[in-house]
Amino acid sequence: MVTKIIEGVSFDLKEDFCFDFLSEYGQVFRVFDKQDSGYISFGVQNANNKLFLKIAGAPTVRSNYSSAESINRLKSTVSIYQDLRHPKLIEIIDHKEIKEGYLTVFEWIEGECMGKQYGAFDKFLNLPLEDKFNIYKDILLFHQHVNQRGYIAIDFYDGCIMYNFTSKQTMICDIEFYSKKPVINKFGRMPGSSRYMSPEEFQLGTEIDERSNVFVMGATAFQLLGGGSDRSLEKWKADEKLYTIALKAIDIEKENRYRTIDEYYDAWNNACSSLS
Repeated sequence: MVTKIIEGVSFDLKEDFCFDFLSEYGQVFRVFDKQDSGYISFGVQNANNKLFLKIAGAPTVRSNYSSAESINRLKSTVSIYQDLRHPKLIEIIDHKEIKEGYLTVFEWIEGECMGKQYGAFDKFLNLPLEDKFNIYKDILLFHQHVNQRGYIAIDFYDGCIMYNFTSKQTMICDIEFYSKKPVINKFGRMPGSSRYMSPEEFQLGTEIDERSNVFVMGATAFQLLGGGSDRSLEKWKADEKLYTIALKAIDIEKENRYRTIDEYYDAWNNACSSLS
């Protein structure tokens, strides 16, 4: 293992890697080196702004992917971010080959990630109900857009949600497995957090479609407003009407769910309106 220090920020790698290109973008102020994705990421600041740099090719400590696999996967994400540009999606600014790797450059988001692997998970769960409703609405609106663009959301979970607790702004930050329709399960167990995944995402050869994404949105509601994997009414913090709607969204039988994200959003939004 190699420990590197760049401008006072230290991190570990399995082997050495050249990061000289970072100085083109600014001064490093943060590193994200503990992910198992095969990427290493940096926050950098220059005279104009802050940027988020995601790099494939460096031999990260926790990754089981080869450098070639990581590079090819990161390259494939560029078109997804470009196709799905949206006010609630982190903006991709640049991408290019680097020595023995690949680089993508994004805007820097001031906020905290909801993912369980980060320190803010409990802060999200303890937010006032109104703030949770606003976060959830932003998530639903973004996924309406995803569907309209002909994509299926794969591997959406709390680690994709960024939130600024001061400005109360929600952003989506990680969509690299989102895929153009049609999507067939070729894995058996698809990428993702089991807390959010529909039954068909564990079944080889099944189609992952809009009703599958309805399930993901329902599971997200239970994570924000209920007991997460405990989907009992006793753990639900919002109105019982909304509980019934979310419960239908996560029905094990696909045909019993809402047919579309739009249909689910309308049911949810109408129920919210009737409560105000």
